[in-house]
Amino acid sequence: MMHLHVKSVLTASLIAYILGVTAFLASFFVPVMSNPEVQANLVLAIAIIPAALIGARFYYRKGHKTKGYMVGGAMFLVTIILDAMITVPLFVIPAGGDHLSFFTDPGFWFIGLEYVLTVALYRRMTKVTTQHTIGLEEIK
Repeated sequence: MMHLHVKSVLTASLIAYILGVTAFLASFFVPVMSNPEVQANLVLAIAIIPAALIGARFYYRKGHKTKGYMVGGAMFLVTIILDAMITVPLFVIPAGGDHLSFFTDPGFWFIGLEYVLTVALYRRMTKVTTQHTIGLEEIK
């Protein structure tokens, strides 16, 4: 098993978190749907893909070999902590929510699963393309 590089995970998670929260909050300024909370969650579900990819790219840019599911899970765990410490107190509680409603929302867990799978898929695709590139170089 490869080692998890904590500092890289923390930075990658912070990058993805900032991008995700920005997309989530920005969606409230462009009302398209009648329910702004559903709209914000939909925007986040879409925005989390590039945010997770950018975070994963940051993590793996130094050549770390950690498994994608482990990195994705660690990044999601950091995001959960950031949500508990920042997102819920600053944005959810003033809107009438609480920690329990935020963390028991099925949409939160769907987006979390999407987050972890995106990071894992990124890792898998980079491994495949690297192996393919190395194979082509050996043929030349």
